[in-house]
Amino acid sequence: MKNLLSLSKDKIKVVLFENIHPQAIEVFRENEYSQVETWPAVTSETSLIEKIKTAHIVGIRSGTPINQSVLEQSRKLITLGCFCIGTDQVDLARATRMGIPVFNAPHSNTRSVAELVIGLAIMLMRSIFPKSMAAHNHQWIKSAKDSNELRGKIIGIIGYGHIGAQVSILAEALGMQVIYYDIRTCLPLGNARPAYTLEDLLIIADIVTFHVPEDETTINMLNKDRLALMKDDACLLNASRGRIINIDALAEVLKQGKLRGAAIDVFPDEPNSTQHPFESPLIGIKNVILTPHIGGSTQEAQKNIGTEVANKLINFSDLGNTEGAINFPNVNLRPNEQATRLLHIHENRPGMLKKINALIANREINVVGQYLETKNEIGYVVLDIEPFDSREKSKELRAALENIEGTIRTRVLY
Repeated sequence: MKNLLSLSKDKIKVVLFENIHPQAIEVFRENEYSQVETWPAVTSETSLIEKIKTAHIVGIRSGTPINQSVLEQSRKLITLGCFCIGTDQVDLARATRMGIPVFNAPHSNTRSVAELVIGLAIMLMRSIFPKSMAAHNHQWIKSAKDSNELRGKIIGIIGYGHIGAQVSILAEALGMQVIYYDIRTCLPLGNARPAYTLEDLLIIADIVTFHVPEDETTINMLNKDRLALMKDDACLLNASRGRIINIDALAEVLKQGKLRGAAIDVFPDEPNSTQHPFESPLIGIKNVILTPHIGGSTQEAQKNIGTEVANKLINFSDLGNTEGAINFPNVNLRPNEQATRLLHIHENRPGMLKKINALIANREINVVGQYLETKNEIGYVVLDIEPFDSREKSKELRAALENIEGTIRTRVLY
């Protein structure tokens, strides 16, 4: 495909931020992308814009905000990769309107998060954190008080997706009873059983762990009233999203002596970098373990994420495939080296395919293959036609496609 690309790979600029795992760089270079720049977290929007205004492909993690202003000044940007689970840091609506597919890695760190949850549960049930701090202060607390095994305890998993299900498997292997709550009907694994309501789960669980996305239905999902339903000696864990739990209400009940303890890995407000201070009403509460959003921060997870997202970005750049894009129709097509491939991204309005086909027919161009998919407000056409004998004809057709009313952007792929 190298000689057929309309823009050679050595001219496609890739910019990666926040110390993305070197595996991502290796994947790009293995696929002949030689212009790969890496940067740590940026400290200002101006600096971010300056670094990516000429980039075609950008990779970020959770600490780099890609807002409307950044997007509008990144006119060469064709695709964006979030080398993490979430995409809250990206203005998805604006990216979609600009015809920029956004990819992430929703499952690559599943095992890492699940293992941390189990590890934190053990530490809470054994009161490891306060005993460790006491030992650092020359105190010897050798006691079985407030120390229990996980075996036989009930773990309540809120959100039974990939991570929740993995926690379920590990917990049951340790002899725990598993109950879960999810708004979807989920097939239970092993001996896990569903709770009919969130309240039912909170009342009976010894350990409660959250694994849900953040949206209007989950913000402040665990509020003061629901905290009151939990057992007085229950443990609470959150490694999902920072605004799922009302942190102020949690701090209040902990200070009042309710709950054995809590382990929180995500927060409503998190520092943009290691240079910024961390603030939380939970600081200083002795039975609370605070970790800096490291649920998926293992070398294994970061390597997997680097591989997964880099390959998604390359598949879009090379083939126009959008499988796994969270804001785009999902299209996965094989390459056709005997054809010229064009991409047409447009507003989802009636008659767009008719206009495209009319334009093609009027030029007596033979169509080899065509695919249309729509999602919400946009439509995406991948068009394979008999190859042109000159770049000028290709450019003329692209210009004509761009003039169709409702077009967002076009691209001659190869």
